[in-house]
Amino acid sequence: MNLSVYQAIIAAPFAHIGLCMAGDAVSALDYLPADTPEQPPADVATARVVEQLQAYFRDPHAPFTVPLAVTGTAFQQQVWTALQAIPPGTVLTYGELAQQLGSAARAIGGACRANHVPILIPCHRIVAQHGLGGYAGAVTGDPLAIKRWLLQHERISLLSPV
Repeated sequence: MNLSVYQAIIAAPFAHIGLCMAGDAVSALDYLPADTPEQPPADVATARVVEQLQAYFRDPHAPFTVPLAVTGTAFQQQVWTALQAIPPGTVLTYGELAQQLGSAARAIGGACRANHVPILIPCHRIVAQHGLGGYAGAVTGDPLAIKRWLLQHERISLLSPV
């Protein structure tokens, strides 16, 4: 793992997070193993992202106002914009968002999987009709534990066992 690609590595309640920047904008947020060494922000823009993430970990209603440098298809961009409109404490199913966008649930899942800035673009707020669904391209393991933590942090409890 090449840690020099990150402008900061911070501790989160569930893992460490590596931040990649493109100028003043966030281009990627990677989940790293908990034993990854922390790295202070390389510049003021990165420090602002770190401050906003730490504020979110204290209060899930803390807003994100940092600029994002994400690239994707027009459809992915449309999904990511829709995800950012889902308030903390709220979830939609893949199917519900697909219906809103005139698409298919699998296409929504693909756009979520292509999201390089989770938390900032809250794909964790999209769940399956009967449970948690996937997260970060996984349907088991650590990514689902992160999704579960984020949802519980936002005071969302799913009735189905997940």
